[in-house]
Amino acid sequence: MRLDKYLKVSRLIKRRTLAKEASEADRILVNGVVAKPSKEVKIGDHLTIAYGRRIVEVEITSLLDSTKKADASLMYELVNETFKD
Repeated sequence: MRLDKYLKVSRLIKRRTLAKEASEADRILVNGVVAKPSKEVKIGDHLTIAYGRRIVEVEITSLLDSTKKADASLMYELVNETFKD
């Protein structure tokens, strides 16, 4: 599944266009490497997402084409969340 679609479906980022813009701005890493929106992600990949001052690290646990809001958090496992000063 494409990175931008995964971020939208898992609701880590609200809209696919925002996911695309974030990855083009080098704010998303897949397994420690800056990723483009078209990067194919798979189960077990580690994502690092920079939301301004907040940095979230997650591990992908499932890939679904669509999901309900309540089930979206089941698509990943939170590894770490930090805040920059």
